[in-house]
Amino acid sequence: MGNILNCFKFSGFGFFCLSMDHKGAIVMQKYELGRLLGQGTFAKVYHARCVETGQSVAIKVVDKAKVRKARIMDHIEREISVMRRVRHPNVVHLYEVMATKSKIYFVLEYAKGGELFRKVEANGRLPEDVGRKYFVQLVDAVEFCHSRGVCHRDLKLENILLDEDGAIKVSDFGLSAVVECRGKDGLLHTTCGTPAYVAPEIVGRSGYDGEGADVWSCGVVLFVLLAGYLPFHDSNVMEMYRKISRGECRFPSWFSPKLKKLISRMLDPNPVSRISIAKIKASSWFKGGSEGEPVKVVSGGSEARGLLKMNAFDIISLSDGLDLSKLFEIKSCTDKECRIMSRKPAPVIVSKLERAARAAKMRVIKKDGGLLEFESIDGAMSIGAEIFVIAPALHLVEVRRRCGDAAEYEKVLNEVIRPRLVDIARSSPDEVSL
Repeated sequence: MGNILNCFKFSGFGFFCLSMDHKGAIVMQKYELGRLLGQGTFAKVYHARCVETGQSVAIKVVDKAKVRKARIMDHIEREISVMRRVRHPNVVHLYEVMATKSKIYFVLEYAKGGELFRKVEANGRLPEDVGRKYFVQLVDAVEFCHSRGVCHRDLKLENILLDEDGAIKVSDFGLSAVVECRGKDGLLHTTCGTPAYVAPEIVGRSGYDGEGADVWSCGVVLFVLLAGYLPFHDSNVMEMYRKISRGECRFPSWFSPKLKKLISRMLDPNPVSRISIAKIKASSWFKGGSEGEPVKVVSGGSEARGLLKMNAFDIISLSDGLDLSKLFEIKSCTDKECRIMSRKPAPVIVSKLERAARAAKMRVIKKDGGLLEFESIDGAMSIGAEIFVIAPALHLVEVRRRCGDAAEYEKVLNEVIRPRLVDIARSSPDEVSL
């Protein structure tokens, strides 16, 4: 643990005082803790201020002893890994992570507007045009997470925050899943989520697609925003699950036909026929409802649609000097990754990656934010390749298995992909892997 903390110090993170876990305390000689924003079983969240710049942040303080006892350290490591992947204007940004023997500190973007749940609780149901604007942002954020191989699995109003401009910020990725953690059948099998928002296939414990489960939860969120109450509710949890499994909900009289149709397709208990994110975005209600006008989305601005820029924490978290699995004393669920540093322009890197994919007889799917996906002809294997901006003339390329047989992935990586990326590495073949 000492070596890990030294790594933080060497990289500009410094040390911080563990004993001053209260208002007015100075954390890491950098952040002054303010009022308590909220707390749960394992963590407390404080408002804090950067001493040097005055910037407001939120600091989540996790008690390591409690999470070890509950055996959920994997949730903490996964949350860090996931939040590094999902840089989007409608997702809470993770600035850095600090750790001691007893505490883990998440330094997060501060959402001044609080939970969207509180807004609905205070005002009742929202006007349809207002609810639509929030929903459009939510869908955009969820789609982006899915493009990064991340499924949230606990989408609910309490996990959707608002910034001072009214833009939503999806938070709490502790129960999220990444594609590398799927079973051999390509499905997820962990039962998790909040009962009133959870998809029926999760309740059924038979394996499920995380993206489809997120669509269901988004449908519940949309219903609550515009109805002011949950679509599936009962004092008896088993009775509520029965209603969820049958998709039994009654729409309020003020829901328009187009809105009813969209929500019905999102709350389809059959995950195979449930509407996809792409079709949600193509629906007439999503694009403007009866007026047919496109929705103007309020966002905080980001580099999400371009190549992602990396800060010191991102770089350290990827290096061998800071193995997160060692920091949290658990094993990582990811397979071996290939990373290279390159001074070549992004278009050259993309071209090289595409040639490597063709040599492996895989088709290339281009996505937003410098993300490519290679897929085998039979669809059994998928490999993700992502490009990050380290500096104006320096890029980091990361290649990782998304799904498929691990041994076959290793073979394709070592025999086909790696050899074709050597000449774009920063200086020599020895630098192909970080």
